[in-house]
Amino acid sequence: MTAAKKQDQTKESKAEFCYELLRSRILEGTYVPGYRLVINQLAQETGVSTIPLREALRRLQSDGLVEVVRNVGARVAVFEAEQVEHTLQILARLEGYATAISAPYMKAGEIGRSRKINDRMVEALEEFDPTAFTALNREFHFSIYEHCPDAHLKALLEAEWTRLDHMRRSTFTYVPGRARRSVVEHERILELISKGADPGEIERVACAHKNATADALHSAVPHK
Repeated sequence: MTAAKKQDQTKESKAEFCYELLRSRILEGTYVPGYRLVINQLAQETGVSTIPLREALRRLQSDGLVEVVRNVGARVAVFEAEQVEHTLQILARLEGYATAISAPYMKAGEIGRSRKINDRMVEALEEFDPTAFTALNREFHFSIYEHCPDAHLKALLEAEWTRLDHMRRSTFTYVPGRARRSVVEHERILELISKGADPGEIERVACAHKNATADALHSAVPHK
């Protein structure tokens, strides 16, 4: 291996390290929405030069987790309720199709596992914790998507769910009453999968489930 190639690999590994570090801090909430990402400060914190940090910030901007604001610079992205609605609408289409094509690969045992997760969501309603309920909701849906035969679609779902998780820190996304309806809709989806319903029907119901969340948010949040 030439010295130049080794140098290129070192740059790539440092950029990857910076990307994963900053991404994890954003998603874990260490860097909250609006937090300024100052290159020189980050370089001192990480011990990495500014070049791989700039590359990492460009990738995070492409992911929608970082934005560049005039006279401010790079900061953790801040979202409005309308943007959350749009993301939910995109997820509705992706989830509807993913659920439909995952259904034939789910046997009784897998359906039972998804149902147990939904049962835990029902139990969580008694002493409601939005954060815990949201985590269970994600676990429920991905217990279905893990059977999806389309790897690219699964990657898109993962990316959109990750973006949505971050968005929740920027705007109010819990709508009272929606959680109880959600678990009922989950059971309806599982019933359709269990009886081998037409894929078009499964897709329609799964899509409507996510759109109902977007509609509830739209009704609950004042719009300009």
